[in-house]
Amino acid sequence: MTRYLLVVNFEGGVIETPMEEWKPEEVTAHLDYYRALHRELVDSGELVESEVLAPPNLAKIVTSDGTAPVVTDGPFQEFKEWLAGYQIVDVESEERAIEIAAKISAVPGPDGVALQQPIQVREVMNHAPSNAAEMDAFLQA
Repeated sequence: MTRYLLVVNFEGGVIETPMEEWKPEEVTAHLDYYRALHRELVDSGELVESEVLAPPNLAKIVTSDGTAPVVTDGPFQEFKEWLAGYQIVDVESEERAIEIAAKISAVPGPDGVALQQPIQVREVMNHAPSNAAEMDAFLQA
């Protein structure tokens, strides 16, 4: 089994209409779809973790020179897309991770049309590189 991170960015996909303008039943169908997929992945034992994240206006950017943190509060207007949430799945193959990502991408929007949100699929490494040679090999992969 291999773990994959499925990253959901807050982008409209092929739908330009902001969710605030959707009909109530469209929002309900959207959320029901996510709940059903969540249940399916829990029941199959593939879901490791799933979280929805607060919007960027509640985010903080932290930098440090090793002495004291410097904290910058949102909003960050330059963000055209932002991380909305993620799932970590433990699956038999990359193909299965892609299949799950496709289901997430197909969440319905207005008029039941699939949003086609881009979902980033990233394998979770079993261990981080521990020396320069491993880091070089990792970066070349």
